[in-house]
Amino acid sequence: MGSVMDPTALPPGFADQLADYTARAAAPVEAKVAASTILLRDGAAGVEAFLLRRRTQMAFAGGMVVFPGGGVDPRDATDDVGWAGPPPSTWAQRLGLDDAAARAVVCAAIRETFEESGVLLAGPDEASVVDDTSGDAWAEARRALEARETAFTDVLRDRSLVLRTDLLRPWTCWITPEFEPRRYRTFFFVTASPAGQHAVAGSTESDAAGWLGVGEALDSAGESVAMLPPQYCTFLELGQYATVSDVLDAADRPIPDPVMPGLDTAAEPVRLLLPERYAALNRTA
Repeated sequence: MGSVMDPTALPPGFADQLADYTARAAAPVEAKVAASTILLRDGAAGVEAFLLRRRTQMAFAGGMVVFPGGGVDPRDATDDVGWAGPPPSTWAQRLGLDDAAARAVVCAAIRETFEESGVLLAGPDEASVVDDTSGDAWAEARRALEARETAFTDVLRDRSLVLRTDLLRPWTCWITPEFEPRRYRTFFFVTASPAGQHAVAGSTESDAAGWLGVGEALDSAGESVAMLPPQYCTFLELGQYATVSDVLDAADRPIPDPVMPGLDTAAEPVRLLLPERYAALNRTA
């Protein structure tokens, strides 16, 4: 693979935000908690991921390719939801959170995946998954969730479904740099796309969606595929594995320490500082 992206380069618009932040000597904005799911499948050339391209009008990451995800809704924290898989206390250990926060993040990851791709990691019981999420009724549920007209717990309860949290694996956590006016503490998860379900775009925040091989994503990053450092570095990591099963096995552990890019102010132009492991992976990509 011929990687073309330098993840330490400031993305478009970041230099202006840094200059404004420095001029105002402002305190960092508190990072909101968010969740993002890397939906995976095995393709002819290796592992593929489902991606969304955010509309250019979006205030955060406009025009960038991202994984399904978004902020935690306060209603994600409720314990009034069918739950299959590791209990919130186990997720708390894996994510470095308390039980209630871990429950909310895991619920948000599954909810956002459904909202933005139509893939629902839930089923009638702990051993099954919904086999089809196409059709008008499911589309309306996705729309109502995105508009915050209904709670995810209501969608599940009305259909007698339980969350299949055992299908998720924690991958990593990224925190938006301090100079950004919109900051997120995003927990990334990996999961295999369930058999029978088909990922399709549906969010008003995106204008394109589809599956892309990890190798193709790395080769195209920074040119035809615009992405931020968290997504690019995630593809560098995924590139170490031949199958989705390999990725899930590697993710069966607590997440590494959160990554918050620093700044190399001595460089001209200023560059982001990232853990060395990403530089090493980028050199071999």
